[in-house]
Amino acid sequence: MAGKKKRGIGWRTRALGAALLVVLLAAGWGWWRLQHWTPDAAKYPDQGAEIGAADGAVRFDTLKALGARFVYLDASEGARVRDARFAVNLAAAREAGLKVGAVHRFDPCVMADGQSANFVVEVPRGRDLLPPAIALDRTANDCHVGEAAVESELMTLINQIEAHAGRPVILQVSKAFESRYGLASRIERNLWVVGTFRRPTYAGRPWLMWTANRSLSTEAADEPLRWVVVRP
Repeated sequence: MAGKKKRGIGWRTRALGAALLVVLLAAGWGWWRLQHWTPDAAKYPDQGAEIGAADGAVRFDTLKALGARFVYLDASEGARVRDARFAVNLAAAREAGLKVGAVHRFDPCVMADGQSANFVVEVPRGRDLLPPAIALDRTANDCHVGEAAVESELMTLINQIEAHAGRPVILQVSKAFESRYGLASRIERNLWVVGTFRRPTYAGRPWLMWTANRSLSTEAADEPLRWVVVRP
């Protein structure tokens, strides 16, 4: 009896180990696939990336060879922060033949005038640039600014950046920001949504751009990149 019991326990242990191995292999494959996944180019022919100093030295010619047609470069944040690699990235992206746009990250705790001045100093005027984008991902939890004041300063910033660029901005709205302020439906600008793998619906209306993979591994950079597509 003892021998049969040991054989039964041994069989169950081996079966459990095999099942666990299958789960680990499936999880590993899923993780690898996600790290290398981009939306179907037949459905989204216009694809590119958002690039900033944290991505290190990006090889823009390689990025173009991988299928990118454009890049958006992190340029400024709030009233004081400027991306250390913006000028270098702008020149390199243009040299590679990519279309280029600039991104400003909105700080709801700072007045619009200082933020627009920061952007204007960093980003040159130029009709060759894509429409500027304003990234909305930070809420005013730290400074306790009311929702009406946040919306008012954002509208002022939008108007000031549009006056500099000569074209409407694109609003890159995060799920957290939209949940807090619900501005996507109230501000009539093209939307840029963020959500890896699954198309986001949190904006409540059609979007123009989608960050479809926030951690794409490519030969173009040593760090994972934010991969972006445009709705046809």
